[in-house]
Amino acid sequence: MTSTTPAGGSDSTVPVASVRPITLSAPDRGEDLRVRVTAPTTGHHLPVVIFSHGMSLGMDDYAPLVDFWAAHGFVVIQPTHLDSLGLPPDDPRAPLIWRIRTDDLTGILDQLDAVEAGVPGLAGRIDPDRIAVAGHSWGAQTASTLAGAQVADADGTPGESMADSRVRAAVLLCLPGTGGADLSPLAVQYFPFMSPDFAELKTPSLVVAGDADQSPLTVRGPDWFTDGYRLGPGVTDLLTLFGAEHGLGGIQGSHDTRTTDESPERVAVVQQTTLAYLRTALGLDDDAWPTARRSLAEAGEPLGKIDSK
Repeated sequence: MTSTTPAGGSDSTVPVASVRPITLSAPDRGEDLRVRVTAPTTGHHLPVVIFSHGMSLGMDDYAPLVDFWAAHGFVVIQPTHLDSLGLPPDDPRAPLIWRIRTDDLTGILDQLDAVEAGVPGLAGRIDPDRIAVAGHSWGAQTASTLAGAQVADADGTPGESMADSRVRAAVLLCLPGTGGADLSPLAVQYFPFMSPDFAELKTPSLVVAGDADQSPLTVRGPDWFTDGYRLGPGVTDLLTLFGAEHGLGGIQGSHDTRTTDESPERVAVVQQTTLAYLRTALGLDDDAWPTARRSLAEAGEPLGKIDSK
């Protein structure tokens, strides 16, 4: 369905404003949830992306994606999860940190009115029926739980569903693959919850992976990051970036100095393709994603490829 185009349609940009921190109530978290909101300064019926960061990062990272999406008409909300706040290992919340991450995203959905009220001029301009989740690395796993993925128990049994019907689409960047025998000893010791079950990941989703992303968390190669596409019934598309490592060219932005495959061109591909996917998946522009797929396929020296189910 094609509907009203928000401020800054697919080819134009508008000024954006960021407000941080906005404090949201989280009574079971141990401390309030703080978020950053980046939004267009004009337009109405604005779609929303809730973005979950990777390990040790926070609300101020991923500017290359966040600012780009906002300049093209999206309200982007970024929490800082507890794992980035120096939580001591003996903290009783530590074993459930992955679940608290999901609760952070759900809490944002529950308090969208407070988010709007915290940004001058934003009240009444969000479209609550057009909401997507996105995330990078651990954040991609967090986002995927709202799209239907589950975390398997030690015996491989899928845990409870944390899917949220308010979420209409997901963009999963460097989504961790299956656990069990695929995990490295490091992951088994420190990240046993990285054992996703994708059977119920039914929300329309795009997975983005780098074909040079060799992770210390798995005994497999970069194909580990494509498991969600292979196994998730709702994952409609896979963007594979040639030569990309875990930073996908530097999507985390200048605050994170760990990017070893810095490439503005690669980041631009991620920006443009994710925007196109979101616009089509949220019913804003039926042609955006097909056009992006054709453009990448017809490029003389493409930086990646898109597979679709």
